[in-house]
Amino acid sequence: MRIDILTVLPEMLGSPLGCSILKRAQNKGLAEIVVHNLRDYTTNKHRKVDDYPFGGEAGMVMQIEPIDRAISLLKSQRNYDEVIFTTPDGETFNQSMANSLSMLDNIIILCGHYKGIDYRIREHLITKEITIGDYVLTGGELPAAIIADAIVRLIPGAIGDEQSALSDSFQDNLLAPPVYTRPAEYNGWRVPDILLSGHQARIDEWKHEQALDRTRRLRPDLLK
Repeated sequence: MRIDILTVLPEMLGSPLGCSILKRAQNKGLAEIVVHNLRDYTTNKHRKVDDYPFGGEAGMVMQIEPIDRAISLLKSQRNYDEVIFTTPDGETFNQSMANSLSMLDNIIILCGHYKGIDYRIREHLITKEITIGDYVLTGGELPAAIIADAIVRLIPGAIGDEQSALSDSFQDNLLAPPVYTRPAEYNGWRVPDILLSGHQARIDEWKHEQALDRTRRLRPDLLK
């Protein structure tokens, strides 16, 4: 999989995209993540990518020209399955969406910034709009990193134990059950006896009951 990220703040993405599972996946050749500075696609001497909005609204708007140049150049080099825009008013990102995106070959993620982007970009160049929650951030760089992380970790071989990703929260619309490790007792706090019993069928039943209970208490919306 290849992920191309378009941004005005490439320095924000160096650290999160170069650590842990994302780093290992890239080193293994399972994923390629390329960050592009949108200022490199400008034609003005100040490398300016924004301008005042028509209509007199406060704030600055990202211009269509550098974004169109960047996307057009990338599309001339390979086919892309999705051109994603990170925006507060997009479709809410969730595990199901991550699962679907992880099956694709090439995607572009455009990081929003300033007051927003020229709406013609959304009308003619973007195929999918994603938000990570109902709040506003300085820009779309952190959401882009989150989307990339959630997608890449699902690629076969990215995680040593592939079954681990399949048992994560939200994969079956339930929160994950509690997990424990050694020691079995600490400060008088014991691991549930069922997990030490060796009866796998009963353990699986207990885990499912715990997942249901946690979901009912913490995220009842998932059970609708």
